[in-house]
Amino acid sequence: MTILLVDDHALVRAGLKRLLATISDGEILEAANGRDALALMRAQKPDLIILDLNLPELGGLELLRRLIHAGAGPILVLTMHAEPLYAKRALDAGAAGYMTKNATPDELLTAVRRVTAGGRYVEAELAQALAAPGGGGRQSLDNLTARELEIMRLLAKGASLAEIAAAVGVGYKTVANNCGQIKSKLGVSRTADLVRLAIETGVS
Repeated sequence: MTILLVDDHALVRAGLKRLLATISDGEILEAANGRDALALMRAQKPDLIILDLNLPELGGLELLRRLIHAGAGPILVLTMHAEPLYAKRALDAGAAGYMTKNATPDELLTAVRRVTAGGRYVEAELAQALAAPGGGGRQSLDNLTARELEIMRLLAKGASLAEIAAAVGVGYKTVANNCGQIKSKLGVSRTADLVRLAIETGVS
């Protein structure tokens, strides 16, 4: 079995190679960016691609779509993004599995076996979140109120909560509470994730 590891951290790739060598004696290829990953996929036709989402230049989700369009085999996403929204987007884009780098080595190997056998695998905690009513973290930005959308837009522009409170015409605590409600609706835990989502979805 040939496996392609796509991660811009050499240390992560080295650790994955050692782990995967325990279940496969096939070739393990490495790519640190999207361009190299696409070239290796077309040339070597790996049986499995393990893909990080945090990549320089070409982002992981866009690379995922391009790899699938180019005829790639099963792709297992392995990333730091633990938000259900990202798992849903990756699975919707065609990933066969989704794991975070907080997973145990045993669970990762289980995911590799399942995906290479033609199945799907989502890390247990994320699978529960996706299966819950409204699973996927973010149902839609349409669920946000006009004020919440404006707060996201201002966050994306780099405004502080105090500056947003002044711009929107409400108190600081109200803005802080609104941010908590937005995070809950979109399935994220940090303000930095709201900023990233605002930029990605064009709210800004």
